[in-house]
Amino acid sequence: MTTKDLASDQAAKTAEKIQEEAEVGGNIRLLRGWEAQLLFWSCVLFTVFHLFVLNIHPIDPWLFRSAHVSFGSAIGFLMFSARSRQRAGTPWYDWIFMAASIACFVYIYDNLDQLLFRAGAAPTEWDLVIGLIGTFLILEITRRSAGLALPIIAAIFLLYCVVGPWMPGVLYHKGIRIDHLFSFVYSMEGVFGPTTAVSSTYIILFITFAGFLQVSKIGDYFVNFSFALAGTARGGPAKVAVMSSALMGTINGTSAGNVAATGTFTIPMMKRVGYPPRSAGAIEAAASTGGQIMPPVMGAGAFIMAEITGIPYTELMIAAVLPAALYFIAVYFMVDNEAKRLNMRGLDRSQLPRMDEMLRRVFLFIPLIVLIFGLVTGYSVIRSGTLAMVSALVISWLLPETRMGPREVLDALHLGAKGTIQLIAVCACAGIIVGVIGLTGIGLRFSSMILAIAGESQLMALIFAMAIAIILGMGMPTTAAYAVAASVVAPGLIKLGISPLVAHMFVFYYAVISAITPPVALAGYAGAAIAGSDPMKTSVTSFVYGMAAFIVPFMFFYSPALLMQGDWVQVTHYAATACIGVYLLAGALTGWYFGPAPKLIRAVLLVASLLLIYGGLLTDLTGLAIAMLLAIFQYTRRKAR
Repeated sequence: MTTKDLASDQAAKTAEKIQEEAEVGGNIRLLRGWEAQLLFWSCVLFTVFHLFVLNIHPIDPWLFRSAHVSFGSAIGFLMFSARSRQRAGTPWYDWIFMAASIACFVYIYDNLDQLLFRAGAAPTEWDLVIGLIGTFLILEITRRSAGLALPIIAAIFLLYCVVGPWMPGVLYHKGIRIDHLFSFVYSMEGVFGPTTAVSSTYIILFITFAGFLQVSKIGDYFVNFSFALAGTARGGPAKVAVMSSALMGTINGTSAGNVAATGTFTIPMMKRVGYPPRSAGAIEAAASTGGQIMPPVMGAGAFIMAEITGIPYTELMIAAVLPAALYFIAVYFMVDNEAKRLNMRGLDRSQLPRMDEMLRRVFLFIPLIVLIFGLVTGYSVIRSGTLAMVSALVISWLLPETRMGPREVLDALHLGAKGTIQLIAVCACAGIIVGVIGLTGIGLRFSSMILAIAGESQLMALIFAMAIAIILGMGMPTTAAYAVAASVVAPGLIKLGISPLVAHMFVFYYAVISAITPPVALAGYAGAAIAGSDPMKTSVTSFVYGMAAFIVPFMFFYSPALLMQGDWVQVTHYAATACIGVYLLAGALTGWYFGPAPKLIRAVLLVASLLLIYGGLLTDLTGLAIAMLLAIFQYTRRKAR
């Protein structure tokens, strides 16, 4: 087998299967006949509706978002079975759930003018009924598509509204009437609030863009290009995993999806050059996780950040460049040190795509260039994404193997909706939590509690924020974990004097990294499924490979220039010393620094890395001096051997 034919149909089917198993527990329903056709055309029309509203004919936000959630839920009940073993056919109760989802939209459509004034304040009996039904349907479709953790947390928040009068201390509140609760939560203040605003605009747009790249095979070119560039290097397939995950991460919204897209190719190749299955799956998981912090798309969480903070998305994208680069540099150094330690080789050039062929097709990068150019030059995110999608269609016509006809366009529209359903459910369910936080004020009280525990120490508050973001992310997708943490934790950090950009980027970064944090590490599980290794052991190993990256948020806290906050001299200085610090940290963790490093050398390397990471001139000079002395010592020691 060679990598020249990496983008085969069979590989694509395998990737899709792995992604389904990793993200939704394998409960996607296998439809046949007219039900399969119903799902296909429903998805196509769903995507076309969104593109039409976003680019041609805007409608009232509440109406648009309720259509997004209601029809998305209806499609979800057709796609996802209630239990993993119910794989074929659609039972009668799911048709009732679909009808109820659509009925919720019809009610909002008929009563929109009145709901704009009375939601949460003077609800009617029917407002309560629709709020109860709509909330239940969201909890159920989230359970089916994303697991139990997020619905349970949302249910606890809803229960908290009722039992508040009996809660102690900062958790006490006077209690919320049931009719006020559900009419408030199932409104623009909750379910149809900022999280759904993001899923109904940016998320569906960019996942559809990814669908165009996938159907046209332009996305496969990114993987092939990475193989041609780094396949022959020491431990080549592992380095390809890092590079291709960075490229695919610009268009893919989930860590597990990124693992499935690139890991199907890279993991078998890593095993061929000597990586144990556990390490192969772990490297891909660690690399793919960084895709959600890689500009220009950065997964769904960054769009929610822009919605919550009011910071333009272009500024967030620019601020994320160096942290994303440091993440991938850290993983790359870990992989390279591992390859040195195990004395690995790369793949033979005859097994790889030819670089001259890849360079002749370099124009396939144009859709990404169009997207970045549009965002940087001031076009809106929606317009930039739409132009990138159109450019992907046009560019596909330049090669016979990538050419998209009417059928391929329909397939891309179908993939766009199908890939969005889980995130629609997650964002709507997160909206329930955000609504309860706003209704009860628990977010401000929780922030006050964090401040009281941490005292005036920003470092202690950041450690608490890190722990909360990681814990939330272990049980729910990144999007929801960030949305909840941003509502509960970020305000407390801002009160301590930390800038909103640093506070939200800090929380977002750890919500992303939670995908490789045991015991529940979705990206690690996806990597294990492809590698055929033990899921828990693979997750622990992926945590180790990504450990150097765990320090990056503290780096941009102490050195805001890493978020492009400062002049170019500061940015260049801190970026250079941060790269060296990450390199030393990777050496300390892997036990390799110009040769095998004993425990004492590793301990001193760790100290030197932390000095460089801190960001002061004196600490930087001290760290560099230690690093140089250790390099001389290791070189002399190695030569003597």
